[in-house]
Formats: sequence, structure tokens, C-alpha cells
Amino acid sequence: MVDKKGMGRIIEICANSVQSCIEAEAGGAKRVELCAGIPEGGTTPSYGEIRTARLFTSTLDIHVIIRPRGGDFLYTPVEIRSMLYDIEMAKQLGVQGVVFGCLTKDGDMDAALMKQLAEAAAPLSITCHRAFDVCRAPFTALEQLIDIGCRRVLTSGQQPDAVQGIPFIAELVRRAAGRIIIMPGCGVREDNIARIEAETKATEFHASARSVLHSRMAYRNENVPMGSLAVASEFETVQTDRRKVAALTLSPE
Repeated sequence: MVDKKGMGRIIEICANSVQSCIEAEAGGAKRVELCAGIPEGGTTPSYGEIRTARLFTSTLDIHVIIRPRGGDFLYTPVEIRSMLYDIEMAKQLGVQGVVFGCLTKDGDMDAALMKQLAEAAAPLSITCHRAFDVCRAPFTALEQLIDIGCRRVLTSGQQPDAVQGIPFIAELVRRAAGRIIIMPGCGVREDNIARIEAETKATEFHASARSVLHSRMAYRNENVPMGSLAVASEFETVQTDRRKVAALTLSPE
């Protein structure tokens, strides 16, 4: 498995709960991106979720996504205020990093807002999330993120998944030249991570490593949905699986 001090392949897990954080740590992950609202692509988790994740893990770096809603990455002044308060909360709770991304209406990286949020987050580690994948000028954005002081960029190479994005991710790694970490994510699994690693030269990877978790409810009324009809069942959720995490951390033969 990967050395916990960061030698070799580093795995970050997209964790949707405290239990997912526990599973990620048990499987050998170095870090989690803690999120709520996974069907929306991830939104800011609650105070209680962050605090409990800190309490029940010991070696895991916890990075909190700062995203007030699903949808696009063009934020209003009210939403920006919420993001600043959430960054303040994350710092108070002692997490190791935060994750955010902001665009202008024309699809460029909003460098001014990114800088404002980064200054508020200091000295935490900062990751730009996959807002990068829908920006108009990614190579310009890459240089802006480096100048701002972001530690890493989470990207699928502006493709639906990281395998399809391999050529672009490889070019990002080349252009980054060690100034910022390029972290492939989206569709990274135990059966393709070795290929992504070999062809992109990336060293950090973002994955969900989830399995379906069935409800423990004995009585079930399945005629009354609590949310979107897109949800298959109110009696199934997903959770990080330590066995899948462990498979990801294994270096290729």
C-alpha cells in the first residue's frame, strides 16, 4: 500500500459521510474530500458532519468542499458570503484543507474571487475542484491557480471521465511541472488507475470507492419519496468501501 507519509500513489476519497471517512482511513487513503449532496456533485457538509469526522479519524487529512449549492460555479454576493463563513467554520474545526472553484459568466476562472477565498482559507491547503473542467481557457486558468497558491487541481481532463481525459491530463501534468498537483478524478477505479497513472504521470488520484448500502429498516413505505424521483430507492444509499479503497492504494506490479 501507499506510504501514509505520501510516498508513491496518494489516494483521496470523495467521502459523503463520517462513516465513509472511517472507511477511507481503514482502506489506506491519505485524504478525503468531505461532501454533502453527492447527487449534485458535492456541496458543503454540516458543522456536525465535519466535527464528527475529525473526532472519529486520526491519520486522515480532511478537506471540506466549499460549495453552497449544485449547478454552475457563478456565485452571487450572498452565496460568496456563505462560502466565506463556511471557510471560517472549516478552519475553526481544524481540517487540513478546503476545496472550491469559481467561474465568471464568460466561463473563465474567477481569479479575483478565487484569491479572496484563498486568502480567507490560509494557511489551509486549497484544491480547485472540477469547476476547472468546465472553464473556457484551462491553461490560462492553470497559471492563475498557481499564482493564487492553490495546492492542486481536481480534473477529469475536461472530459466525462478521467480515462477519456488522459491525454489532456498528461498535458496538464507536463505544463504544471511540479508547481501544482494535477489530480485525476471522476471514474477512477481499481481497474483503471494503473493506466491513468502510467499515461498521465500523476501521483495523486481522486475516487469514490463506494458500494451500495442497504437500509436497516424493517418497515418500509416505498410509495412516499423524500426527494427527487431520480433516486432509485429511499432504502439504498452509497458509502465508501474500505476494500475498494485498499485496491486503489496498491501500486502496480
